[in-house]
Amino acid sequence: MSTTAELLKGAAELFPDEVVTSAHVRHFELPAGAGRFALITLDNGFDHTKPTTFGPQSLANLNAAIDQVEAEAANGEIVAAGITGKPFIFAVGADLKGVELLRKHDEALAIGKGGHDVFKRLSALAVPTFAYYNGAAMGGGVEVGLHCTYRTVSKALPAFSLPEVFLGLVPGWGGCAILPNLIGAEKAVQVIIENSLNQNRQLKGKQVFELGIADALFEGADFLEQSLIWTAGVLNGSVAVERPEIDRGEGWDAAVAKGRAIADSKVHGAAPAAYRALDIIEAAKDGDLQKGFDAEDQALADLIMGGELRSGIYAFNLVQKRGKRPAGAPDKSLARPVTKVGVVGAGLMASQLALLFLRRLEVPVVLTDIDQERVDKGVGYVHGEIEKLLGKGRINQDKANRLKGLVSGVLDKAEGFADADFIIEAVFEEMSVKQKVFAEVEAVAPAHAILATNTSSLSVSEMASKLRHPERVVGFHFFNPVAILPLLEIVRGEKTDDASLATAFGVAKKLKKTAVLTKDAPAFVVNRILTRFMGEIQNVIDEGTSVETAEKAIEPLGLPMSPLVLLELVGPAIGLHVSETLNRAFPERFTVSPNLKAVVEAGKRGFYVYKPENGFKPELDPEVAALLKQGDTVLTEQQVRDRVLDAVAQEIGLMLEEGVVAEAQDIDLCLITGAGWPFHLGGITPYLDREGVSERVNGKRFLAQGVASVPA
Repeated sequence: MSTTAELLKGAAELFPDEVVTSAHVRHFELPAGAGRFALITLDNGFDHTKPTTFGPQSLANLNAAIDQVEAEAANGEIVAAGITGKPFIFAVGADLKGVELLRKHDEALAIGKGGHDVFKRLSALAVPTFAYYNGAAMGGGVEVGLHCTYRTVSKALPAFSLPEVFLGLVPGWGGCAILPNLIGAEKAVQVIIENSLNQNRQLKGKQVFELGIADALFEGADFLEQSLIWTAGVLNGSVAVERPEIDRGEGWDAAVAKGRAIADSKVHGAAPAAYRALDIIEAAKDGDLQKGFDAEDQALADLIMGGELRSGIYAFNLVQKRGKRPAGAPDKSLARPVTKVGVVGAGLMASQLALLFLRRLEVPVVLTDIDQERVDKGVGYVHGEIEKLLGKGRINQDKANRLKGLVSGVLDKAEGFADADFIIEAVFEEMSVKQKVFAEVEAVAPAHAILATNTSSLSVSEMASKLRHPERVVGFHFFNPVAILPLLEIVRGEKTDDASLATAFGVAKKLKKTAVLTKDAPAFVVNRILTRFMGEIQNVIDEGTSVETAEKAIEPLGLPMSPLVLLELVGPAIGLHVSETLNRAFPERFTVSPNLKAVVEAGKRGFYVYKPENGFKPELDPEVAALLKQGDTVLTEQQVRDRVLDAVAQEIGLMLEEGVVAEAQDIDLCLITGAGWPFHLGGITPYLDREGVSERVNGKRFLAQGVASVPA
């Protein structure tokens, strides 16, 4: 038995629940008399909804298939070999369920070595090898193809990526070493670092070809047939494969430097994966692949045994699994159909909501507002966005006409809402205004209609308290920009009934949003945590710490933007309003900053100005600096960070005690999908556990050991 086979057998025993991928070998004669060919097909026996992955047993199966093909090549029985996937799926990489179970560094090292030992046999065969990327290919799926001599890709391929850095790993089965040597360091850095850190951006088939990762591009309908004709051409010399010369000088160094700048801007040194990947790319400059593979093994093992990957896998599972099956949602059979939607308000938020409901539900959507000009502007916005989709080729003319025909605006709520099933308000964030709107809507809406509020911080129960039927009122809090951020906080008021709640969850699913059930507590989840977080930053500035120190203190978390840049995005007036709401509810913990108040009263959009001569980097606005009244207590970055994290840990502990959400997992899901909190932190609670903050503040961890961390 080979050492690889022994290694994989041992690893397979650690992964008892692996969904095993088979590697079937079949033979046929290539076109144009090019000779006998062996094709390996990766298939886990399920349809495309369960993508093919590589766990230890799956790698062992591929290893056995290569044993067979290797013998045939050595005996002159075949002229070439290829590898492809089942319909719609090539392979989507390592089986991460197994990675979560690993407890020891040498077990993690075996995973890296096992993949390398199997994959690199494809480049060592006595005949040329071909990878046919017929469908989705990610991580190890991309890498197995990189070990082949040639590659083709389908135009229909929807998703191709090396997402490891996004999860807290490196492409560890050849990606970091081979890709820069195939397409150059600059393009490799784009795929491995930049795309990963941009929310795991995927490539389409055409882009894979244009980057030079694949040598040929074919239509999806007869992809394998065309690939085999092309293969025959390569083998008989009628097709020449040309690849550009790689810049192994200054261009390579510049690409790595650019990668480090991208990593710094995204994670600020707080997450090691991107930097480890860049180290391997840097070292791959001399073309020594085996040295690169050894470095990948080491990096993979170190990262698997670190907290970042465990947090990344935890975050991935939250979004993919918990996000699709919300905790506490009522039985979906109670949901009522929604055939028409009403939107109260026609401002920007209301118009964005109208567009979303229109595109996802494809039912009539009617907007109302206080005057015709506003109504026309709201409908005009929706029409304009549909035109943009048409211009980009995302929809055809028929669909554009149909969608435009479904949206309308009226002044009279009775006319607009008499047959609506779901009515959402997006008016001014003031209780008396919202209560008045709901009273007007209830008077004209059908008895079964859901009344939803997009409030960000006000009490849903109080809003419903003066209605005859408060049981049909539900909080439906979207995050801005509505089209991009996936989170939807669904708030159950004191009187909300199961049918209304089930309907709300049904609508959320059709809107393709990640719905989380929250109790009707002040500011719900995301705004409450962010306001406590921002409030503490604001407090230390008010007390005397410089703006620069307060901002830099948070950099080790690797958040997508600094607290004061986030405040600018949200809008200082909204930030102030939410802090006032929470100050009324919890005056002992939530403050209202006099400096923030002064900034809002002065009509400033934020604390910073951005000048072209300074590369548009944020600089403290001199006018804001003149407004600031500070005390004389100056803290260090570490003191600021401790104080902010302690405050957040305390708030999350209290929220869980109050039952605002079912579990800490829901807090993390909310922050990842509603506030862009990084995957490598796993949200917030794994980070607080890992840094010892949870125990320092609350006397216990938020998550059990082994959840988002290495098992004990």
